[in-house]
Amino acid sequence: MQSAKKVFSTRSTVTAVIALIIMIIAGVMFKGHVSGTGFWHGIIIANFSRSILGASAWFGNNYGLGIIVFTLLIRLLILPLMVYQTRSMRKMQEVAPALKAIQAKYPNRDTESMAAMQAEQSALYKEAGVNPFASLLPLIVQMPILIALYTAIRTTKQLETGTFLWAQLGQHDHLFILPILAALFTFASSYLVMLGQPEKNGMTTSMTYIMPIMIFIFAINVPSALSLYWVVSNAFQVAQTWTIQNPFEIRREREAKKQAERERERAIRKAKRSHKR
Repeated sequence: MQSAKKVFSTRSTVTAVIALIIMIIAGVMFKGHVSGTGFWHGIIIANFSRSILGASAWFGNNYGLGIIVFTLLIRLLILPLMVYQTRSMRKMQEVAPALKAIQAKYPNRDTESMAAMQAEQSALYKEAGVNPFASLLPLIVQMPILIALYTAIRTTKQLETGTFLWAQLGQHDHLFILPILAALFTFASSYLVMLGQPEKNGMTTSMTYIMPIMIFIFAINVPSALSLYWVVSNAFQVAQTWTIQNPFEIRREREAKKQAERERERAIRKAKRSHKR
């Protein structure tokens, strides 16, 4: 199992490098002008826009396909971070019941109790190989990338006149198809994650249903170019969750672990009874 995870991590890193190379090639091949000043808009956003437009040129200046290709490249670029984040979150989920048990032991919040509780929590994290802050680093790194992609799509003037299937990219989707798809993919991804959790809680369950509604409201109030970005990005998220965080596989592994623990406890009890005889 560890070997398979290592191979997958290596492949995701290689895939990210290839995606970055393709993004650079798309930007270099675009011969038009993209305006922007300063480091953020003049370099980051401008090069994102150039890559989108360069990818669009590969498909006869079809800006919808350009957005789809570039969004997929971005998701592949940050895939190693998402793999790392997902594994860190899964470890945290597995120790959550034990963590709650420790917190229940110390109902008081005086200095001595808090120090003892933190000491037990640290010991639990160390034993399980968990860093409670590990999942935050990928989020911090990927957020500027996703914001830059969002801004590039929002500010690239050529996209205002582009079309994709039924949608005018610079206008709202009057058929609401893209907002509905974005909401459905958001729900599917969140639901898969929720299925794999060892324990359900009100916050997680609520967000599983609230986030799709929020995405739908956002998507009906922005140009179709951004709705298309959300559709593709969230669809990729579903595939990513199914691949690296498959809830049914997680459940099987968790049940196998519990079964092994039960068998170990039965063997210990049997050995004790034999010893008494």
